Amino acid sequence: MASKQTTEKALDLLRFLPRVSLGNLRPNPNARAKTHRGRGQHGGDKHGEGSGVHQNYMRLGYATGQNPFFCRFTYEPYYKRHHLRREYPPISLHKLQVMIETDRIDTRKPIDVTSLCNTGILDCQPSLNHFGFQLTDEGADMFKAKINIEVQHATELAIAMIEKHGGVIRTAYYDTHSLQALVNPEKFFKRGVPIMKRMIPPRNAVDYYTDPKNRGYLADPDEISKHRLVLAQKYGYELPKIEEDPDYEMLTRAKDPRQVFYGLETGWVVSLKDKAIIKPVKNDENQAEKQEAKQ
Repeated sequence: MASKQTTEKALDLLRFLPRVSLGNLRPNPNARAKTHRGRGQHGGDKHGEGSGVHQNYMRLGYATGQNPFFCRFTYEPYYKRHHLRREYPPISLHKLQVMIETDRIDTRKPIDVTSLCNTGILDCQPSLNHFGFQLTDEGADMFKAKINIEVQHATELAIAMIEKHGGVIRTAYYDTHSLQALVNPEKFFKRGVPIMKRMIPPRNAVDYYTDPKNRGYLADPDEISKHRLVLAQKYGYELPKIEEDPDYEMLTRAKDPRQVFYGLETGWVVSLKDKAIIKPVKNDENQAEKQEAKQ
């Protein structure tokens, strides 16, 4: 009888209790440990476990204090003046061939910094101490284009591959202002200023651009012809005769050492709004009259 009464009481209790749901679930008493740390000498239960439990861990890159670890040591001597070194973003023969095959570069015209930047793939930033492009020999086996290219640095194998297929390569120096105009000619022409003269190379770069082995633009043309033959014998290919090539005029087209743009002389002003080129006029008669008046 007792068990029956207990069962009935339990069933009556379940009839009046709410249904079990996430809203009325509660943990058992003392199931969770106390997380609130008390105050005072004996408050809480975290004392006596060592100071490492309560220390503030430093951010990534910081050892102690407010300064990063790389600012807490002295500088290395071999980094001296590293921010003044001229940088040359690389361009490989493989990438050059791909841009030619995808019609990003026109091989019927001479190729310079402006042509390479207009591809939309390469980028030269004079603000980051870039002074042009460096042609590397990666993909030399697949290169087969005949071009007239001007870069700022080139490897020996890259020069050989250009000349093997009847092309011409030269290395030329551009100062910061000239290079800014070459990278973005539209921005330069909108300024409405005359085209400046290209500066000569600095003292530590004169040897490179006067060396015929590097095809420097200041080297002797006769010495360059000799080194073209020497390089062909070294790599075992027959040097094509540029004089008999139908594209002789395009292949031999080169800039003056003080010239910035192809076909534009120093002192000219290009007006994009009027679509005209303003050239300076030399008044020889007025100069002669002034000289007679002085005499």
